[in-house]
Amino acid sequence: MAVSCGILGLPNVGKTTLFNAMTQTTQGAAEAYPFTTIDPNRGRVLLEDERLEVIASIMKPENQICADFPVVDIAGLVRGASRGEGLGNQFLAHVREMDMLIHVVRCFFASHVPHVEGTISPVRDVEIIDTELCMADLEVIERRRQRLAQEAKGKTRAARANEREGEMLDRFEAWLDTGTPLRRQDLSAEEEQLARALAMVSAKPVLYAANLDEGDLLEPSDNEHYASLLEHVRPQASEVVPVSAQICSELAVLTQEERDMFMEELGLSREVLAELSQAVYRTLSLITYFTVNEKEVRARSLRAGASALEAAGQIHTDMARGFIRAEVISTDQLAEAQSMTVAREKGWVRLEGKDYRVQDGDILYIRFNV
Repeated sequence: MAVSCGILGLPNVGKTTLFNAMTQTTQGAAEAYPFTTIDPNRGRVLLEDERLEVIASIMKPENQICADFPVVDIAGLVRGASRGEGLGNQFLAHVREMDMLIHVVRCFFASHVPHVEGTISPVRDVEIIDTELCMADLEVIERRRQRLAQEAKGKTRAARANEREGEMLDRFEAWLDTGTPLRRQDLSAEEEQLARALAMVSAKPVLYAANLDEGDLLEPSDNEHYASLLEHVRPQASEVVPVSAQICSELAVLTQEERDMFMEELGLSREVLAELSQAVYRTLSLITYFTVNEKEVRARSLRAGASALEAAGQIHTDMARGFIRAEVISTDQLAEAQSMTVAREKGWVRLEGKDYRVQDGDILYIRFNV
């Protein structure tokens, strides 16, 4: 499924280090000075999923293929970006391309890595970026109003059609004038559609990555900066994932055995990057389903609530065009049965039609004829 995730934040907060960790590369230059990233770094993030191993151990395919998603490391934003400060115009153009944003917020102190604002204050940093996104959207609204006015000149029909959009723009403007991003408003389906059509940057869903010192990963809540960020974000219904970008980048280049040993030395019991990737999926309202044959077991992404027909079309357009039925079994049921033969005997392999809503963890085999 084609989705795009942008990593943003102020300069020197650890964006590029986190990008390198998530993509398991070193293509992004991570230096202790602002605007190290100018042109965006692009990569893909593998979504590790233990269920792949479970299915593979039973079905014995030749290969296992993880789901993945593209991620973009966007140039750092500064106060005044909406007016062209720093790399503002370039930054905002890249943000508009994204489906969601990972906002990296600095919660660590390091004397050799200066903060662009001079001090560590996560709440202030979040408000700076929210303000800049709101101001950028206000400019979009102004330009849109001018276009609507031109379209409506001498055209009664166009004027009536544009009146409804104008009313929605009025509401958008009132919210944005208070510095409130559109994502924090309860938008109607019509308003959401308009926000997407106009590529409103403040309407994009945001996941916060609180970048901590290594020692704070064990008990993030003991970090006062993390605690203040959590309290500030709580009313927004956005997730906050505690990370240490530096530790994540070191873990990313190790083998699984080396990673396990390193995590044990650090006292960590959770895979931070896997947790962050799962949070991306939740933010985008995505689920994972699986397809399997003798050659491969593959994890695939799908929006929550999507149908078996949509899943079939994602695998191959011919499958959607000639869709007959989908054979469906959950990963948990296959794990309990330990073979498809036993699963069929128990009646756990179901035949579902094109309107079946695919569930997270489903294994699908599409019957089709073209």
